[in-house]
Amino acid sequence: MNDRFVQDHEAVISVFDHGFLYGDGVFETMRSYGPRLFMRDRHLSRLFQSADAIGLRVPIPLARWADILQESLVRNEVGTDQQDAYVRITLSRGVGDIGLDPALCPSPTVVVMTKPLVPPASHLYDQGIAVMVASTTRNLPSALPPRIKTTNFLNNILAKQEAIAGNAFDSLLLNWEGHLTEGTISNLFFIRNRRLSTPALDCGLLDGITRQVVIQLAQELHLPIEEGHFTVDQLYQADECFLTNTSMEIMPVISIDSKPVGNGAPGPVTRKLHARFIESRDRFSEPSPSR
Repeated sequence: MNDRFVQDHEAVISVFDHGFLYGDGVFETMRSYGPRLFMRDRHLSRLFQSADAIGLRVPIPLARWADILQESLVRNEVGTDQQDAYVRITLSRGVGDIGLDPALCPSPTVVVMTKPLVPPASHLYDQGIAVMVASTTRNLPSALPPRIKTTNFLNNILAKQEAIAGNAFDSLLLNWEGHLTEGTISNLFFIRNRRLSTPALDCGLLDGITRQVVIQLAQELHLPIEEGHFTVDQLYQADECFLTNTSMEIMPVISIDSKPVGNGAPGPVTRKLHARFIESRDRFSEPSPSR
């Protein structure tokens, strides 16, 4: 926390922190495979880009972050051959008087949390999950640019509440034009007419790190890829569907709004991509810095 490691009960945030008061901050979530952090440098780059987009200075130089993250793994006894790690970096505007002016906060608050990674249950990859289309609409990019991974997640939380109420694993959000964007914490892919499709970034979605990896792997497998503007009806016609994010990798979707996807089971392209992803983990994971 800020300039030192502390026990969790000592990690106290002021009630005047603008991250608490206004959701004024950014964050990144990453994971390890053993001691190697998956796409660490790209996650850090996005953290700095998000901070820059809201005029927030990252008080720790980029060159120091690899050592800080590695030490957080060691201190929490995670990121080992026996235990993968979950890591979250949170950067808020910091403590200041009540008011919206960022100048009220002289110093940002930095928190790094590390704990054992709890992946989704293995049977979900074999059986697939059910999702639904939320009535909550994705924020307008002109109001809140999706490239900024902000700590204000209320839009996503409202859609997640809909999924919980509907007994679905997750919700998919539509944009202001009725086009598909993403899940609450995941990117969306589907296969239709032997083509891998995913909503384009200008639909208003976060450019997920795992999304980028999946697109690269699909190119290596010579799968036709289309990034575009898609409707729910087009998604209903999909032969396969899956969600991606850092912790769950590639999760097959077998039902959308209670309608089966394809034959109602994880499809061959989804399984092939996930197998390729597992084979490629080390290639996309940065080694621990020497100590």
